[in-house]
Amino acid sequence: MNLFLAVTDNDWFRFLRSQAPLDEVNFWRPGGEAGFQALQPGEPLLFKLHSPEDFVVGGGFFAHFSRQVPVSLAWEAFEERNGATSYAEMRRRIEKYRRIPPEPHEDYRIGCILLSQPFFFPESEWIEVPRDWSRNIVQGKTYDTRSGEGARLWEEVRLRLGAAPVAPRADEVAEPVPFGEPYLVRPRLGQGSFRVLVTDLYQRRCAVTGERALPVLDAAHIRAVKEGGKHVPSNGLLLRSDVHRLFDSGYVTVTPEGRFRVSRRLKSDYDNGEPYFPYDGREIWLPPDPRERPGREFLEWHGDVVFRG
Repeated sequence: MNLFLAVTDNDWFRFLRSQAPLDEVNFWRPGGEAGFQALQPGEPLLFKLHSPEDFVVGGGFFAHFSRQVPVSLAWEAFEERNGATSYAEMRRRIEKYRRIPPEPHEDYRIGCILLSQPFFFPESEWIEVPRDWSRNIVQGKTYDTRSGEGARLWEEVRLRLGAAPVAPRADEVAEPVPFGEPYLVRPRLGQGSFRVLVTDLYQRRCAVTGERALPVLDAAHIRAVKEGGKHVPSNGLLLRSDVHRLFDSGYVTVTPEGRFRVSRRLKSDYDNGEPYFPYDGREIWLPPDPRERPGREFLEWHGDVVFRG
């Protein structure tokens, strides 16, 4: 297993530590072009403060990376879990790191490294940086947790976490992990990570209409959280906001075979609905990877419980 030791904004860390405990955070990058391939989902990203505070001070477990995310979307999804007290402050930090004057009407594109189950060490438990760490490193460095400095650093982190168990999926029970052994944490997505991940899986377009204007696209839960649904990709669809509202109220649904259905009650209840009936019976667009598509059990639940038929 790998870990990534990331250079971290000191104010970002201190603000989020004051808000702990948190279920997720957005470890954002001010530029939106560069990718991030250092970690697999579940591997740890650790926070290393800027010099002269050369310490490892916490971390989280990698869930997803998204590039070219409008800062407005990042703020709507994570709010203060972006590590800023306000949207205006987050924009000021982006401008500071980009070294640009304020552009009030620019929806900056940023990179978002989404972390689940973040942890923040008190100052008395900060860890010295690895011996092979160079002050010339700008973004971070990957370590193997099975050997050398990576193994030493991960053991120190594990000590502070109390050899925490693997985070289970919603349908699993956590089992203790032998102390000192590297392990993957299955990321438990929060609402913000769910929104960004589903938006990316559907390639930023409505599964029904093909709409690509991000401000009107919603990551919809097929089975609402209040009804026992989870923040998992198989419980998600990317829908235009009007289609989302009709979906939640039961006037439209998606069959387990991936076809869009429109209830006849849409017309009888409102004497309208003409824009939606042309989509009735059409196959929706789904992610190429079958593992990322809606779960049959969620679609069946929506058709049986919510759809007005």
